[in-house]
Amino acid sequence: MLPNRMVLSRQTEDQLKKLKGYTGITPNIAARLAFFRSVESEFRYSPENDNRRLDGAMTLDKITWLGDTLQATELVLKMLYPKLEQKALIKAWAAHVEDGIAALRNYRNLKDFSNGI
Repeated sequence: MLPNRMVLSRQTEDQLKKLKGYTGITPNIAARLAFFRSVESEFRYSPENDNRRLDGAMTLDKITWLGDTLQATELVLKMLYPKLEQKALIKAWAAHVEDGIAALRNYRNLKDFSNGI
């Protein structure tokens, strides 16, 4: 369903990298947590209002981005957005990661991060 290579916006990648610097959590793990945090917060992607550019430099394969959550992530995206095509689903995933990382990016150490989630 999702393509083998995926990318986020540059701004989201920067936030993931900063979080790694503070907590040691790799960007792919933080992206997984951010995605599900966003879904749980009831954020919903709207393709009509989306003008985001997926212009980041970290182009990773979906196994690296999603790991063990691959099937769950794809099922959640298909459940929430049954009519979206593959390109739009990538943007939906990226929008959820961007939304979720906003709540996680300010943690300055692993202890605070783990208490916060």
